[in-house]
Amino acid sequence: MTAARRVPLWRRVRLTQGVWADPAPIRADLFGIERLEHHAISLAAAQTLQSGRPRRVANLLHRVKDNGRVLLGAYRSGAQTLDSGQSITPAAEWLLDNFHIVEQQLRQIEDDLPPGYYRHLPKMADGPLAGYPRVLGLAWAFVSHSDSLIAQTALQRFVLAYQTVEPLTIGELWAVAITLRIVLIENMRRLAVQITQADRLRQAADAIVDQAVMDYSGTGGAHAFLARLDRAELPEIMAAQMAKRLRGIDPAQMPLAAWLDGRLQAMGLTVDGVVANAQARQGASNVTMRNIVTSMRQLSEVDWAEFFEATSLIDARLRDAAGYADMDFATRNSYRTAVEMLARQCASADRASADRASAGANGAFHEMRVTEAALGMAAAGQTRAARDPGFALIGPGLAALEQDLGCRVPWPTAVARRLRGFGLLGYLGSISLVAVAFLFGALWITGALGVVLVLAGAAVAFEAAASLVNLVVTRVSGPRPLPGLSLEEGI
Repeated sequence: MTAARRVPLWRRVRLTQGVWADPAPIRADLFGIERLEHHAISLAAAQTLQSGRPRRVANLLHRVKDNGRVLLGAYRSGAQTLDSGQSITPAAEWLLDNFHIVEQQLRQIEDDLPPGYYRHLPKMADGPLAGYPRVLGLAWAFVSHSDSLIAQTALQRFVLAYQTVEPLTIGELWAVAITLRIVLIENMRRLAVQITQADRLRQAADAIVDQAVMDYSGTGGAHAFLARLDRAELPEIMAAQMAKRLRGIDPAQMPLAAWLDGRLQAMGLTVDGVVANAQARQGASNVTMRNIVTSMRQLSEVDWAEFFEATSLIDARLRDAAGYADMDFATRNSYRTAVEMLARQCASADRASADRASAGANGAFHEMRVTEAALGMAAAGQTRAARDPGFALIGPGLAALEQDLGCRVPWPTAVARRLRGFGLLGYLGSISLVAVAFLFGALWITGALGVVLVLAGAAVAFEAAASLVNLVVTRVSGPRPLPGLSLEEGI
């Protein structure tokens, strides 16, 4: 069964539309760090975000899986070419030698990109990537203008420059790593398709030259052969390969050389020109493929937690509060997660009240609003504990912060908080009530009565009730780690 048949027809149609229909590699003018920063600023000013119902677009995970199938096909094609004794380009060698890295990236993308991952990220309203997350456009631009060579310093400065115009959400910053992998895989797929097609054209050119050498025993055969070639297309790559094979051959002895020169002149090209263009294109593909493989290795070595804290405006603002920087990473991350969740609740409340004009389409507006409110409550705190932003974000002041922000608390969260508020008495009381319900339900169904039967079934009823209550509690209210200090330099 072919790869195309494994994909539903409706999905194949959507994956071949829009930006995915462009076969050109993701490559533009190469920028230095300073110019990358200027480009990030202009990109942030140019991108507009969707408001209201999101636009339907092709699923990114489906595209990634399709890219994996294409890359596997290119890998097998290159391996077959080598097995047949023919040479391959350096770009194809990079793919063959490092395909295990490609498979690792594909597995990581599939693991880190569950359905709905991009649901809460701001989407672009226009442009080739309209309907997709803004962070995808950000990663696409960086890969394009760095020729797929990702350096952490340059990426960090690019993201910071972007945020001088438009702040990114917490979710967007965490999504930078997985999105860069998606764009690199997309670019590798385009290069692999280009390499495979070029290899087939060169093989076709070699077959033409070989046939010409065998058949040119007389002029009549040569004219018939050239007449057939006149009716066929002559791609530049094929012409360049034929020119290489025919270099140094007398046109009088090989009419194909004279035919090629005349055909190229009719197209406004020259033999030297097509050879130079083919070499330049092949050289660019070699460099880009090498950069992609190098970047895939580097992405696996980057400390993305450190990258996040170095680029997050929310984290930088929270560090203004005393003691935040002394917390361990898990505690700092719990603060930021609380900010993110509260921002979504605020956004939901704004949508319900039709206050989209003030809310804006960018979730970073809400996140900064939540952060400032938490810091404001900390500044007005009467105790040492209340002067920590965590008191409002993950502590007893959470309800007051939600009320101040006008957030709408989801009912599962409200139920979980109410259950936790009952404490040990509520836990034991729930077990007792459920046990009594089990016991009398069983007695009513069986029609049995009597103190002896009640006492005999009480132990079983309480055990079943405890199991049921424990199951409900663990589903409704999960464990909460205690805040802690990092103590990296000792106590």
